[in-house]
Amino acid sequence: MLNGLILLVVVLAGGVLLYPRLARAVLWRAAITPLASIIGSGFLVLGPILDASYGALAPLVMGALCLGAYLFGAAVRFNIARLDGRSPRSRTEEELELAASWMLAFAYIVSVAYYLNLLGAFSVSLTALDDPYHAKLVTSAVFIVILMVGWTRGFAALERLEQVTVGLKLAIIAGLLFGLAWYFGARAAEGALVVNPALVTGWPALTLGAGLLVTVQGFETSRYLGEDYDAATRIRSMRLAQGIASLIYMVYILLLSYVFAQGTLKLSETAIIDLMEIVAPILPILLIFAAISAQFSAAVADTGGSGGLLAELTRRRLSPRGGYLLLTVVGLVLTWVASVFEIISYASRAFAAYYALQSLIAARGAWATGQRRRGLAFAVLGVLGLAIALLGTAVEG
Repeated sequence: MLNGLILLVVVLAGGVLLYPRLARAVLWRAAITPLASIIGSGFLVLGPILDASYGALAPLVMGALCLGAYLFGAAVRFNIARLDGRSPRSRTEEELELAASWMLAFAYIVSVAYYLNLLGAFSVSLTALDDPYHAKLVTSAVFIVILMVGWTRGFAALERLEQVTVGLKLAIIAGLLFGLAWYFGARAAEGALVVNPALVTGWPALTLGAGLLVTVQGFETSRYLGEDYDAATRIRSMRLAQGIASLIYMVYILLLSYVFAQGTLKLSETAIIDLMEIVAPILPILLIFAAISAQFSAAVADTGGSGGLLAELTRRRLSPRGGYLLLTVVGLVLTWVASVFEIISYASRAFAAYYALQSLIAARGAWATGQRRRGLAFAVLGVLGLAIALLGTAVEG
């Protein structure tokens, strides 16, 4: 019966997401891009990582990650408002903005490797070829496919490929949460909930948490939708996306952290598949579809973004096609020399450095306009971002 109910929830959620009035709403359309990015790849790996590492404290760590992301988002939102107001900017701010753009381009390149390596791992997870070698082969093949599409048809083709996957991903996540809630309720009724101790504590716990920042990244995409939406809409849509994503993440981690005894899973990039098989047989199959759609859509979006950004930063000396090629080469190298957890750590550091620079830009802007307390708060955020970039560590699978 549970399998049928989960499928019903997926269908209903998909129907709501396709409801014309919602689909056409300007605020929702503006929020979909950052929302899909925030709860894409991180949703698949974060639950098992937090549960295995922090035990019963996992919801607190999840809350800290969401709060940190929202605070960095505040700096980005301040910059959106100031840029839209055409406020004069100092040479220092312009230099920081240039550095931030280069860091974002690099972060995109690493994050695509992260997305596609997860895609490869999930693609083979329920087959007889479930091993790192064949997962890397799938990842490499998808890199080549995306490069060919981008090279021959351009970013518009990539955008169309990305758009069809967002609704599927969100609908399946709704089904997963329903299944988890049902399982949690059953365990609670039996008096079988568990309180696992944290296996990672102290300084290692802090640096591990820092290395997971990329799992709640994605809200910054609102800043770069200026051709489609005004500043007020982008600011509201970012808040909406971060609020919805934080609610989904907190519910997910709360439901996951108290139902599986320690040692139930072997920590890997596809550990969520093994856990959800215990909850309901249909969930692993749905998660495979969600993983493939989530990673592909996110990879396509960041591939297009990086190609265009690199072309802009190099003043067209490097074309978008050249950017796609560079991203593919770096991604293939990372695929074959690093683990998924190592790539997650690299991507987290890159985005932390980008958020640090955005925070310093906001601090400079706030200080210049007499907002001293806000400027100081943004400066502290900038230092925190730099610390995360320097100190974040990878999960040991």
